[in-house]
Amino acid sequence: MVHGYLGIVQPNSFPKDLLTYVIRHPDFLQNQTVYKEMLKYETGFLVCTVIGLLFIVLVPLVGLYFCCCRCCGHCGGFMYQKQNKHTVCKRQTLFCFLLGITAVLLAGDICAYVSNQRLSQGLGSGFDIFNKTVSNLNVYLNSIPQEINDIIRSSNVPLDQVNVSLWNIGDTLGSKIKDKLGGRTNKVLDTAEQLLQDIQSIDQELQKVNQTGARLQEIQKELNKKLTDLRTEINATLKECGSPCEEVSVENLTPEANFDTIPDVSHPLNLISDLTRLDLNSTLIKARNFVKEIPQKVSNQTKEEVSDIQDILYKVKKEINAISDKFHMLVSMKNITAFMENLVKKANDYKPLVVQYDGYRWGVGVCLCCLLLVIIAFNVLGLLLGSLGLDPHGMQWPTKRGCLSNTGGNFFMASVGFSFIFSWLLMLLVLLLFLVGGNSYTLVCQPWSDGILLQYLDTSGLFPELNVKKLMNMKGSDINLTSIYKNCEDNAPLWSTLHLDETISLNETFNISKYTQDIDSALNKTKIDIGSIELLKDEQRNNLLKLSSKDGPLNVDFNSTLEQLNQNLTKQDLNILANKLEKLANTTTGSTSHNLKGQAAELKNIQNWINLKFPPEIQNLTRSIQKLQKTAPQIPNLINFTLSEINDTSSFIQHETEEIINSEIKTFILHILNYFSSYVSWAQHVIMRQLGRCGPVAWALDSMNTVVCNYLVDSLNAFWFSLAWCTIFLLPSIIFAVRLAKFYRRMSVDDIYQDEIEIMENFELSRQNTFKMPRAELKK
Repeated sequence: MVHGYLGIVQPNSFPKDLLTYVIRHPDFLQNQTVYKEMLKYETGFLVCTVIGLLFIVLVPLVGLYFCCCRCCGHCGGFMYQKQNKHTVCKRQTLFCFLLGITAVLLAGDICAYVSNQRLSQGLGSGFDIFNKTVSNLNVYLNSIPQEINDIIRSSNVPLDQVNVSLWNIGDTLGSKIKDKLGGRTNKVLDTAEQLLQDIQSIDQELQKVNQTGARLQEIQKELNKKLTDLRTEINATLKECGSPCEEVSVENLTPEANFDTIPDVSHPLNLISDLTRLDLNSTLIKARNFVKEIPQKVSNQTKEEVSDIQDILYKVKKEINAISDKFHMLVSMKNITAFMENLVKKANDYKPLVVQYDGYRWGVGVCLCCLLLVIIAFNVLGLLLGSLGLDPHGMQWPTKRGCLSNTGGNFFMASVGFSFIFSWLLMLLVLLLFLVGGNSYTLVCQPWSDGILLQYLDTSGLFPELNVKKLMNMKGSDINLTSIYKNCEDNAPLWSTLHLDETISLNETFNISKYTQDIDSALNKTKIDIGSIELLKDEQRNNLLKLSSKDGPLNVDFNSTLEQLNQNLTKQDLNILANKLEKLANTTTGSTSHNLKGQAAELKNIQNWINLKFPPEIQNLTRSIQKLQKTAPQIPNLINFTLSEINDTSSFIQHETEEIINSEIKTFILHILNYFSSYVSWAQHVIMRQLGRCGPVAWALDSMNTVVCNYLVDSLNAFWFSLAWCTIFLLPSIIFAVRLAKFYRRMSVDDIYQDEIEIMENFELSRQNTFKMPRAELKK
């Protein structure tokens, strides 16, 4: 309501030109044109002022004349009330109107009291909010240089990473070279080791064949001797036996399997022995060690370059640390901080005085509210006592009204008296507060909320202490309070808010290309020689080639040997022959029977001996031959494949090593330089998109708007508006209270009517202020 009312009183736009002239010319009142413009702008306030002054002057005068007239018996002062049939209706109507006006007055008084309280509360909390706001703003302003320093200190990350990469160049660069060369080399070395293991396995099996074959041949000779001797003895016994033993023959009592057919494997064993003597495994181990030592060789051969680059890194660090000097306009925000701290200091200096006088103001406001409350209380008591003390049907004579009713009427007159006495004082205070609060709202708060006030404060040369470019030592930047506030409302970074791109070139600020070129040149001069690697010696190669021939020493035919191993060891079953001899022994007597039994027992012993000696050796030999038949044919192809891979790998190492080293050096250089480019890109992004997001500035300004306008000006305007509301409604309250008091106060003269025919009784008072008027009675 206050804002709407002030909008009607002051419909003019913000007087930018007029205020500018007034501020720049202290003697503006001497200029008639400016004076007229001011009056024209304040027309609404002047009209209200005139009305208020008229109220201040006329209401007491009217009250004075009213009092004099009442004392003279006029203006309702004569204690006589004419009665008719509409008297009760009039009284009730006046009662309702006065009751409504009293309620309106009470509502206005309550609003005035609440506004008075809120004004004090707003003033008290306003200092705290102001201090906190300024403190938060100072924290924000002080954080901007800190953020810049954090960005600069972040350069330690890439510098440390580069330094670590240089210190561990053996792991970073050397390992890459090792992986490129060692990947293929280790693969062929794994193949060669597997080949060597297969050859050693074949060597073991060949040795088993050689040893097992020799043992079989020895026991075969022993078996042949035993069988020959026993066959001779049995033949002699059979001849002695004669015709009964003619059915038994020992011609087949001879070995059937011939182990002399086991091939000689001494030649492949000799070749494998020669290969073992050449220590191929040691050559492979040396090749692996050569690959493992590449990182250490790189580290040893780059010590000088690493030292030079570390000197360059020290210069880069100094250059980056000097970047903060180029952001001096942001670091100079300390000037703004000092300005804000000075404001806080001044505000705190005046705080005790302001709080003290606000206490006085609060007391006056409470007194005014209590004064209105007294008038309202008189009205309420008058309504209450009058209605309780009066006959509701209106049958009571005016001269017979009771004390309670009469007291209610007196309260009405007291309300009227207080209203006439103090209404002008209320209007005077309302007028003064109206001029102060109304103009504060129209000239400060409303333009502030519309953004016009900031535009006005940006007027060139009007307020030098609010010149942002001067405070921040910026040149050529088209920035002002309005643009800063609009950007800060969106929490924009300082780079776009302050148009820092006009004064700072980030590309030039973070120009460290000179040093990166020096690093590039130093690393490009690096020469790394890892030496040569020998995967296989010529003698070892020749021995492997001898074994790799398809028709070579490993191509041994074991088929005939396996056939012999699968045959019976003897042509005749010894146990069957022994059983036959035992039968003959049972049919003969004497020495012949005895000899046959002994020879049968010998056959069984030989069979047991055969079963004990031959099967384990045959099984071992068979197992070894089967393994050889399975693995030996693959060895030539494996040897040829391995030798081919070794040749290709040796050629690759010989021709590609230098190119691989140069390529990895370039990759290492790009890796090193990428740290710097990534840091520069990150730093530029942070500065342009994140540095000093200025939302706290807008929030601080909004907080100040809340304190000044919402807490103080609005509360002040609500207070005087509430008082004005009550003061205006005192006028109808006076009128209705005066009219209603006649219906409740005890009259001195009666006026009686019956069926529309008035019966008048006049009592003439005596000389002691009593008289009795002649009474005429008319009856129906």
